Amino acid sequence: MCRHLAYLGPPVTLADLVLHQPHSLLRQSFAPTDMRGGATVNADGFGIGWLVGDPGDPGDFGRPGLARRYRRDVPMWSDASLPDLAASVSSGAILAAVRSATAGMPVTESACAPFVEGAAMFSHNGVIDGWPDSVAPLAEALPAAVLMTLDAPTDSAFLWALVRAHLRQGRSAASALTGVVGDVMALAPGSRLNLLLHDGLHIAATTVGHALWIRDGEGSITVSSEPLDPDDKDWQPVPDLSLLEATATHHSIHSLENRHLDIHHLDIQYLDQGWL
Repeated sequence: MCRHLAYLGPPVTLADLVLHQPHSLLRQSFAPTDMRGGATVNADGFGIGWLVGDPGDPGDFGRPGLARRYRRDVPMWSDASLPDLAASVSSGAILAAVRSATAGMPVTESACAPFVEGAAMFSHNGVIDGWPDSVAPLAEALPAAVLMTLDAPTDSAFLWALVRAHLRQGRSAASALTGVVGDVMALAPGSRLNLLLHDGLHIAATTVGHALWIRDGEGSITVSSEPLDPDDKDWQPVPDLSLLEATATHHSIHSLENRHLDIHHLDIQYLDQGWL
């Protein structure tokens, strides 16, 4: 339903990664090649997130690296300011997405990925089947204040709230994603849940119903819904029902079918604590 990508490695400009590749995210917004679920374009907004500073160091004034973002509720191709902005910003940790809104969900800037906290950036490609009634029991584990301050009244923003709650309890990115996938699939088994999480040092992703590809570079990793260069044979598909974990120099892929997807009951006392 959407397209997203993540990059980790030596700094590159947003323009080089998002706009200038042969099958860039910009091109995928109007000419995707592997859409599933009925949509044909991704014209309901976009977002680009990038890390400023180093998530592993205190940084200036004692502050760690932070994710910054630029989001719009218009098609990526219609934003005349984006090329100049993207050419002027460089980062070694980037997550970007273009959106095809599910029918009935709002087309607003706040509904566009990435959703961020600290150094973390999150995106969802897919849909929760039967939203919102199907997953209402999961909302009961979240404080009312969290539900009242979701970025948007959408399934993707709700998924981010669930993932963030797991992270705040100290779970790893992989555990947070698989925990949420397990929780949601237990209640809404027809859902499509390609989740993508970037914390500036690691990338974690799930494939449930949508395509995902990965490319190992020299000291870099790029993950994308579709290969950014179809002629580059270094792009490899990630199988459906998989968990991907990656750093800039290594990645691993595990089957979700063989992974124990427990229902994680959230511990409310930790939900207001930061995790990075």
